Amino acid sequence: MRILLLTAGSRGDVEPFLALARRAVLEGHDVRLGVTAEFVDTVRAAGIEPAPLAGDYSELVAEQGVSPLAAIRSFRTTIVPMMTALLRSAARAATDHRPDVIVHHPKVLSAPLAATALGIPHVLCEIVPVVTPTRSFPAAGVTTVDLGPLNRLTYRATGAANRMFAGPLREVGGGLGLRPGAAVAPSARSLVPISPALLTRPADWPASTVITGAWHQPGTEPEVDAELAEFLAEGDVVHAGFGSMAAGDPVARGRAVVGAIRAVGKRALVTTGWGGMDVPGDLLGPDVLVRSAVPHGRVLPLCRAAVHHGGAGTVHAVVRAGLPSVVVPFLADQPFWGKLLHRRGLAAAPLPARKLTEQRLAAALAALPPAAVVQRVAAEMAMEDGCAAALKELAAL
Repeated sequence: MRILLLTAGSRGDVEPFLALARRAVLEGHDVRLGVTAEFVDTVRAAGIEPAPLAGDYSELVAEQGVSPLAAIRSFRTTIVPMMTALLRSAARAATDHRPDVIVHHPKVLSAPLAATALGIPHVLCEIVPVVTPTRSFPAAGVTTVDLGPLNRLTYRATGAANRMFAGPLREVGGGLGLRPGAAVAPSARSLVPISPALLTRPADWPASTVITGAWHQPGTEPEVDAELAEFLAEGDVVHAGFGSMAAGDPVARGRAVVGAIRAVGKRALVTTGWGGMDVPGDLLGPDVLVRSAVPHGRVLPLCRAAVHHGGAGTVHAVVRAGLPSVVVPFLADQPFWGKLLHRRGLAAAPLPARKLTEQRLAAALAALPPAAVVQRVAAEMAMEDGCAAALKELAAL
């Protein structure tokens, strides 16, 4: 098969697609992976042919953080031009590659238009359960309150993106030769790369929505450097990182995190990510190591616990490593994952970022669930092969 994968966002939005691309290449498929500028070199280094998409989410976050208010203020001046360029470049990637199937992130709104113009199926990758309605739980990122029969209504919010970018989508469709108002083919499948060990498949989902298991290729991450290896070998490490969540005061957040980890007698491995956390020099010592990022698959199994923002990719990596954790949600789907992990006995009660203090985080770390509970779920996840399940669905098309 000729497969075009299209994604956009942060590391958590790219890594599942990269894992699927690697597996597809190993199985002999012709694959291109469309990513924005900050991930093109990563894709190329993995031996995958990149399809560069316009935009740079890391640059956007550096300029305005992840504040919804900042996004509203810059919607017309920054967000719309960036998304318009992204949508155009994704359509161009499709017409250049002429794939047999397009697999796309929900942010890549022009993928269905390109697939319709080419007469091929497109498959939605529902990294977070926000598209397929269910009575079982509300759409992640809308609310964490169970509304019962009304849960299905919360999924209407996800259609807002198409309405917000209706103008650019009409332009892209016209460029593809589609008449205004022409019917766009629906997704042939919605693939949900979430572990069924974490999320039970709702009974009211249609057969076309498939939980595949997480898209993960073990052993593909880089080795750790000597200093980090030595730090981990000394034991009692808590990993703390908030990924792309650049918001608020990163130094105050770093002080709270390091202070809390020290208060419970552990050593701190802090990853600063895209700027959500910073550790000032006066906090450094033999029990604190700072990195911009670390390979989760190599590092987390050597830690005792994790403090994280609750992004979908990080949630899977932490549970896969058998670590109890404290979820510090900032926005979007993160409260959903924090509540889910706590309900399953895999994490302490979520501690929202706006309420993060040294004392509260220390109390949460002192109340972590037993590691054995998380390790049992990790053993279930180890039996899954999400990439193989996804490719099987694509072959069936």
